[in-house]
Amino acid sequence: MPSRILIVDDDADLLKLLQIRLAANGYEVSCATSGEEALARVAAARPDLVITDLRMDGMDGMALFEALHQGRPGLPVIMLTAHGSIPDAVAATRKGVFGYLTKPFDSKQLLAEVEQALASGSGAGVEAVGNVQQFGDMLTRNPALQEVLARAQLVAGGDASVLISGESGTGKELLARAIHRTSKRAERPFVAINCGAIPENLLESELFGHVRGAFTGASRDKAGLFEAASGGTLFLDEIGDMPISLQVKLLRVLQERMVRPLGALKSLPVDVRVISATHCDLPLMIRQGEFREDLYYRLHVVNLRLPSLESRREDIPLLAQHFLQQMARKYGKQVNQFAPDAIEILVGMSWPGNIRQLENFVEQLVALSTTPVISAVIVQSLLFGESSLPATSFEEARRNFERDYLVQLLKIAAGNVTQAARLAKRNRTDFYKLLERNQIDPAQFKAG
Repeated sequence: MPSRILIVDDDADLLKLLQIRLAANGYEVSCATSGEEALARVAAARPDLVITDLRMDGMDGMALFEALHQGRPGLPVIMLTAHGSIPDAVAATRKGVFGYLTKPFDSKQLLAEVEQALASGSGAGVEAVGNVQQFGDMLTRNPALQEVLARAQLVAGGDASVLISGESGTGKELLARAIHRTSKRAERPFVAINCGAIPENLLESELFGHVRGAFTGASRDKAGLFEAASGGTLFLDEIGDMPISLQVKLLRVLQERMVRPLGALKSLPVDVRVISATHCDLPLMIRQGEFREDLYYRLHVVNLRLPSLESRREDIPLLAQHFLQQMARKYGKQVNQFAPDAIEILVGMSWPGNIRQLENFVEQLVALSTTPVISAVIVQSLLFGESSLPATSFEEARRNFERDYLVQLLKIAAGNVTQAARLAKRNRTDFYKLLERNQIDPAQFKAG
């Protein structure tokens, strides 16, 4: 797919000129005439690069960059500046702006700068279809998760240790597998172990292996998971549950790249990338003496935090349909879609178990369905005993998150203003006024 570029300038003639030049070179170009409009477009369209004028009425280019940098620190930004404000542009690059161009600029210089900026961006390698991005088996429309996936793609090519944090059921192992499959170790094993599911006296042997006679019942030599994952990736799930005594030994293995099986006299070299995951607050555990700080920093070279399903409600229809197709194949059923009112119920539910809970719920729906369409009736019939949450009304959203709230609703409704207004518990006229106030074009969210 062509790279997506957003141009921001209050000069309509310059916007048109830039759009023509970039589109002629195969880029997908959108335009905004103010910083405020640009923020709404970025939330909707997820550009790979932003080109913005430095001097604009209202929100200027630097304020726009700072707002973008908070939400998407990997998004490259190029500043356009008049000759007299070059010092300001230079200062901007020191704050993280990719580069700047002075007006009037040469077309070759523009295209070269754009090419370099796109090559440096954090979205490379993450497959995008419309507003949906996919990395491995992970699908999302949510801007926060899309940024996490882009960062995961960046670190996949190296060997840095990665710590994935997030609530249970948010897809931590899925992300670990996606990183492995995108890495240079993809042809070697991916070995996963849940550190909280194995008793302490067995976990050491599982990780490091043992020799015959190392302990009662050790009737033969056994290779540990570090050896089994040689050349590949070892995924340590729920690392926060690892006993403190084993944390010391794990730290030594990570530092020395050597592992000594239980009862052995010699250590063996290991070539393994370690990805760990936890739902625990490890910094708090460190303060309480329950987790080693030195091990934490060994594991925490790169931290990727997965958001809860409740905070990415626009993904619920997408994931529900994805699981529906999987389960229909599993059960050999001709079930192919949800009724719109059934989707509204799913969007409004509380999902304390996150994606895992949604997947299990969809499996129940498919198993019990007798029609091609999952209706609201069957969804409601399975909700007895489920905790549910009413669809979030507009009045409950905090005022300073108004724009993001409206964008999320339009993503859920695929640009259907009537459905989005119903979810927000607003009439269409009021909802259109809110969209206009936030400079949001619902056409950006329409499917296809």
